[in-house]
Amino acid sequence: MPAGDTKRNLIIVSNRLPLSVKRVDGSFQSSISSGGLVTALSGLTKSTQFRWFGWPGLEVKDNEDRKDVCQSLEEHNASPVFLDSDLAHEHYNGFSNRILWPILHYQSGVTFDDGPWQAYKRVNELFADEICQAAENGTLIWIHDYHLMLLPELLRARLQKQGKSCAIGFSLHTPFPAGDFWRNLPVRKHLIDGLLASDLLGFHTDEYKQNFIDTCASLLGARTEIPNQIQYKNRLVCIDQFIVGIDPLKFTDTLQNPDVKDRIQTLEERYKGVRVIVGVDRLDHIKGLTQKLKGFDAFLDDHPELRNKVVLIQVAVPSREDVKEYQELETELSTLAGKINGKHATPEGTPLLYMHRSVPFTELAALYSIADACLLTSTRDGMNLVSFEYVACQEKRHGVLVLSEFAGAASFMREGSICFHPANKTEMSEALYAALHLDKDERRRKYEYLRDFVHKHTSARWGQTFIEKLNSRACNSTRPCCS
Repeated sequence: MPAGDTKRNLIIVSNRLPLSVKRVDGSFQSSISSGGLVTALSGLTKSTQFRWFGWPGLEVKDNEDRKDVCQSLEEHNASPVFLDSDLAHEHYNGFSNRILWPILHYQSGVTFDDGPWQAYKRVNELFADEICQAAENGTLIWIHDYHLMLLPELLRARLQKQGKSCAIGFSLHTPFPAGDFWRNLPVRKHLIDGLLASDLLGFHTDEYKQNFIDTCASLLGARTEIPNQIQYKNRLVCIDQFIVGIDPLKFTDTLQNPDVKDRIQTLEERYKGVRVIVGVDRLDHIKGLTQKLKGFDAFLDDHPELRNKVVLIQVAVPSREDVKEYQELETELSTLAGKINGKHATPEGTPLLYMHRSVPFTELAALYSIADACLLTSTRDGMNLVSFEYVACQEKRHGVLVLSEFAGAASFMREGSICFHPANKTEMSEALYAALHLDKDERRRKYEYLRDFVHKHTSARWGQTFIEKLNSRACNSTRPCCS
């Protein structure tokens, strides 16, 4: 597809806009916020212009205030989908994160409630109304993630009523589970029906893609004989793997910043003679933080000779702080961190630095740069882009990635990492020890493998590849889509 074509009528949709909207001195101001999807799409902005639709993150009832919010967002080529706070809460916390998220990540004990489900449906309808109104004939529409699984079907019905032909793509940024877990969800068929109104469905790994194809065959009787295609309700849906990534140059450029260089030197002096392990995770049950701290405790027990010679710097970025389960997890982690330091600390220092807060990007890059190893312990994870970020900052040190086999990234990065089962403390301890004692040539070999992968599979490539394939579906929806 010619580069100019990517700049025509592209709409990107996510539950939450990648912008922070705040009232300042009687008016509204917006600024770019952080997040996994923002990180993944950051490189795409270099080659593509698009309009982003999503909830602005706050309730705005007054019509004049809504106009101000729209004007503020217009500066960033974004449009709001306004929701009242109760509806937004029930959709996001009630259904998306208390019911759907756990099932997608293989967590049991989920209790279904019809109230949040009705809110989920209503929010998807409101999104469909707004996007249909904005879309023109031929617009490409790219929908993101589990909050909006019903949207492709609702949107297609509205577009057809208005005589608009638009190619609809959907990317899922979580795992898609095997059939036994998906079967636990009473509304599973409605969600699959919603997704299959797309023209193109993207998953991060072949495992997630195949799980979805198998579910469509067993649950709906859809035809799946042709590789990477699902035939259902007289429609041919393309299913494919799209490897999401980062913009590695953003990190390498940051490391050349004089202030960051000074910070790196300060940290290297502070930890001179100490092996640094870094962990950066959103505070969430799927990140395996409890397992990580227990595994690190076991590592310290197993290797008393490393006392005062190793430190784990763990950043736990606050997440869903209004949800009771997340509050309880943070309390558990703080308690564990205190016990580990109480058990292993000496007058010379403590082995664990636990930070429950966000860290500025420049500080994060400096931390990655000085770390001898990066420990990621996800119990399930769609991809985990922290693994990519760490590699992007390791050109000089050749630090080792110690990676849970349940992170999506492990599907591609196993050869350049040391992988382990996050529930096995002994295995985690042995993986950490191996990482810190890997010989120089092997460290370089593993780093170069990961570096090549990260620089090849960038966010820009991910976005461009998806858009090109979606555009090909728009141009000719009758030919094989994923050959």
